[in-house]
Amino acid sequence: MAAPRFCPQCGSAALAQAIPPGDTHLRLVCRGCGYVHYVNPKIIAGCIIEQQGRYLLCQRAIAPRPGTWTLPAGFMEAGESTEQAALREVWEESGVRAEIISPYSIFSVPRISEVYIVFRAQALEITGQFGAETLACQFFAPDQIPWDNIYYPAIRQILERYIEERQAGVYGMYMGNDEQGMVHFMR
Repeated sequence: MAAPRFCPQCGSAALAQAIPPGDTHLRLVCRGCGYVHYVNPKIIAGCIIEQQGRYLLCQRAIAPRPGTWTLPAGFMEAGESTEQAALREVWEESGVRAEIISPYSIFSVPRISEVYIVFRAQALEITGQFGAETLACQFFAPDQIPWDNIYYPAIRQILERYIEERQAGVYGMYMGNDEQGMVHFMR
């Protein structure tokens, strides 16, 4: 996201990098009115949906990495809860109306300022129609999942862990980050 060239509050072009009083980070500050422009992480919300031992994946039609497979998920919109965002993204990307069962995983990707929140959900309605961001949408048995063509390593790790837990009948809540290239599964 590009930094503004003019102050959103007063319209001045007097923006400069500075550490505001009481802050610890360099920010874009208006020298005219004192407005501070904060750049915060983006939240991506989505769901793991399992039906009869098969898992819903969507094949991406858009960048980055078109043609790869992922869980139905996407960016949260202003005014939404994380649950609303996850269910909206599932609907838009897969044509599946779902209901959230519980939170499952939260992980951070600091280098690109993103936070992923993944819920366990169940399908209520499967329409077979999906949005423009999706090339294909399919429920896969674990041995049929295109593991080498999963969009992002953390998504693969979360899905692998979920399948293990599904087989054991015990679910945890996990958090982590990708700085070490792995999600840290903690109960």
